Amino acid sequence: MSDRDSLPGRDASLWLDTTERTDYPPLDGDRMVDTAVVGGGIAGVTAALHAAEAGQSVAVLESDRIVEGVTGKTTAKVTAQHGLIYADLLDKHGRDAARQYGKANSAAIEEIADRVERHDIDCNFERLPAYTYAGDEDQRGAVSREATVAEGLDLPAEFEPDPPFPGETPGAVEFEEQAQFHPRKYLLALADQILEADGEAEIFEQTKVTAVDDRDGGDHCRVETEHSVVTAESVLLTTHFPIEDPGFYFARQYPKRSYVLAVELADEPPRGMFYRDKSPYFSARPHPSAEGPMMLVGGQNHKTGQGGSTADRYRKLERQARDHFDVESVEYRWSTQDYVSVDRMPYVGELGPTTEGVYVATGFGGWGMTNGTAAGRMLAEFARGEDPRWADAFDPTRIDPEAGGKNLVTENLNVGKEFTKDWAEALLGGKDADIAPGEGQVVRRGGKPLAAARDDEGDLHVSSAVCPHLDCIVHWNDGEQSWDCPCHGSRFSIDGEVLEGPAVEDLPKRGE
Repeated sequence: MSDRDSLPGRDASLWLDTTERTDYPPLDGDRMVDTAVVGGGIAGVTAALHAAEAGQSVAVLESDRIVEGVTGKTTAKVTAQHGLIYADLLDKHGRDAARQYGKANSAAIEEIADRVERHDIDCNFERLPAYTYAGDEDQRGAVSREATVAEGLDLPAEFEPDPPFPGETPGAVEFEEQAQFHPRKYLLALADQILEADGEAEIFEQTKVTAVDDRDGGDHCRVETEHSVVTAESVLLTTHFPIEDPGFYFARQYPKRSYVLAVELADEPPRGMFYRDKSPYFSARPHPSAEGPMMLVGGQNHKTGQGGSTADRYRKLERQARDHFDVESVEYRWSTQDYVSVDRMPYVGELGPTTEGVYVATGFGGWGMTNGTAAGRMLAEFARGEDPRWADAFDPTRIDPEAGGKNLVTENLNVGKEFTKDWAEALLGGKDADIAPGEGQVVRRGGKPLAAARDDEGDLHVSSAVCPHLDCIVHWNDGEQSWDCPCHGSRFSIDGEVLEGPAVEDLPKRGE
């Protein structure tokens, strides 16, 4: 029995398990459109709908199925409260940028609420307060300052000395009138609206984009897929990490993995969404269920490929859940990944300093429901030649060493350390390995590092252990049975197929 078999709950996202899978066709020939959207998560679907509603012709290109990636594995908090962020943004970027961030995310909440009401979308949308609570007395001052800063930015914030969190805390910053929802039910309804909007719009799944060329002085951009070409006036890259990287995003943000459990409770959950912004990070929010009271708990964040046993992360998260709630059972477990910019502000705008007509949204820092909604609207406005309200704060070409310079150096030194250490271990490592079902190891054969793993049935799968992005050595993820790159967050299946970028090529298979 593999280590994963002993983990709590079903290995599935609640959102994916409670909705039908989509079945849009793959792209079957060349297209010419006003706007091509690459990626079918919340930012891509929102951007495509805004573009279609403005009368543009649109093609959405998704390599797998829409709303099954990061968006399908969120905790789905619809809130402008993103931990202790506003005091940090104020210090790093100034009051205007911090206010723009808050206003963009607050507007995203109201856009979602408005669409839910206007189109009567059955997606469990519910208004709730959001709390970032102090884990101990040492953190009380930071939480109190966050409340003061957020209130000064005209956000619905106040310090709450006695939040309804079921655990000891000296206080929290409370945001009123935030929300939560079922993200797939909401976004699948938006996908239907894309096809019904005034513009000519199509959604293509199982369509992998392999390259994007900007206008380069011409009238159109070129989007290449495995079998066809889409020509567009504008291209919106909403692939979590951009598949083209002239802006060096790999060096300006870092990948973060986190874990979620859906647990059934013996008693009614507290009213509110909760977050502890200090290691060990912890998130909790209620979820309506016909089977009884349920809570989604998340946390155990770590840099991708560097967190040790992911199976142990799930066990630690279960213990945290039981410490705070009367848990009757764990029903689901899943994990997710997002990118955090070195200065904590997402990147939304022109892909690179010399590109034309290609726009990007990335670096949401784990808060994609509102950041993705705001980014989708902004991208569609860029595609129409407009200047979005919050463009300055989110500008991907910003250069401010004081805001992110220290983290930029730290993160890239970390990458260099991982690269050097892992290559040394791989080249000096053993040639043979006794690999049990459900386990994987990097081994050496012919002087080359190989990723060798056995599936639950005991069949051996062998690929190159060298990530095709920038040649780092991948690590085995025992919780998801995947190969994860500790440098920039690329992930691969047990067979070496790309699960998440920035890599766009599979790990080459090797003979057993």
